[in-house]
Amino acid sequence: MKGLVPPDPETRVSEERFALVRAPRRNRKRFPAGCVTVVGSRESALAGADAAGGVHPARVLGPSKSSEGQYIYYLLEWL
Repeated sequence: MKGLVPPDPETRVSEERFALVRAPRRNRKRFPAGCVTVVGSRESALAGADAAGGVHPARVLGPSKSSEGQYIYYLLEWL
């Protein structure tokens, strides 16, 4: 996981999740928490996608706190 803040092994705060990510382009590797809506399953993420509206299904890791003090999610893969 090069470039990612490693998850805390003693808590379950940062973990892999399925999500809908609001982004005009899909070339970023991390997203502010305000752009990410966590959903319960892969199917929910795929069903909620709206490419025309800039909402893309993804598997993310987070939330993590960035060095700037914002909560962010790291992209693991686009679905």
